[in-house]
This record gives sequence, C-alpha cells and structure tokens, in this order.
Amino acid sequence: MKRQIILRIANFVSPLLLCCLVLAAATSLARADSDDGIVRVKSAVSMPEAISRIKADISTKGIKFFLEVDQSKLAADAGIKLRPSTLLIFGNPPLGTQFITANPNAGLDWPVRLLLTQDENGDVWAVWTDFDWIAKRHNIHNREAQFKMATVVVKSITSTITTK
Repeated sequence: MKRQIILRIANFVSPLLLCCLVLAAATSLARADSDDGIVRVKSAVSMPEAISRIKADISTKGIKFFLEVDQSKLAADAGIKLRPSTLLIFGNPPLGTQFITANPNAGLDWPVRLLLTQDENGDVWAVWTDFDWIAKRHNIHNREAQFKMATVVVKSITSTITTK
C-alpha cells in the first residue's frame, strides 16, 4: 500500500517538476535575449546582397544614410582575420534628435547602427540595439511613440533580407 502511494505521488510530481524546469529554462532564455538589448534577424541572402537591399530600402524610405564601415576590411588592414562584418549607420534626423533632446547621452545610440555579420556557419545576420532597451538605458519615458516608430522602421528595413 505504501509503495502504491509513493508511486502515485511520483507519477504526479514528475510531470509537474518537468514542467517547472521547462518554464524556468524558457524564462531564462527570454531574459538573456532581452537583457543585452540585442535584436537579431537572420538573412536569407548573402552579405553583399543584404547590404545592397538594406541600403536600397533606406534610400527608398527617404532615410539619410550616413556611413558604411567594412569592419572585416579594417581588420584585414591591421593583419587580423575577421568574418564578414559591416556596420551601416543611418537615420531620420527629425525622429532621432527627439531622443537626444530627451537625454543628450542618447546620442551614443543615434543615428541607428545596423550590423551585418556572418557567423561561423556562413549565415548572415542583421543585428541592432532594441529601441525599448535604448529608452531604458537613457531613462527616456516621454518618447514612446517615437521609439515605436523607430522599431517599425528598422523591422521593415531588415524584412527586405529575410526572403530570397
């Protein structure tokens, strides 16, 4: 009788414990992604094609393109091997300067920086700093609509590389 009770308790507790472990793992993974403020989108096209599409979309949207930095070339010029890595800097001054007027230190994160990088498997990624994270970093609470707009725009821009 005692053994049957122990087996029933074990049969009840085991799935419950497993469920708790799965939830804890999922929570920690989600937190890890949001704690660093990094957003990553996998590209379906090569690095040169991704750069071309993104720059074309930025131009089509009337957004000011400031600079393209080929980080892997800079590394090669210094005798360092680096997988393909290109930083694109762009923005909309009427939108971006609203963040800087809310907190001048926000100028560290504006204009927008979008990194295109290739991993060890050859996959290309578009990477940027989450705008909600930037708002928290700079303690900006009065520009929610503008941060939302920036998020919509960068997601639209990076959507150009998610399909062949």
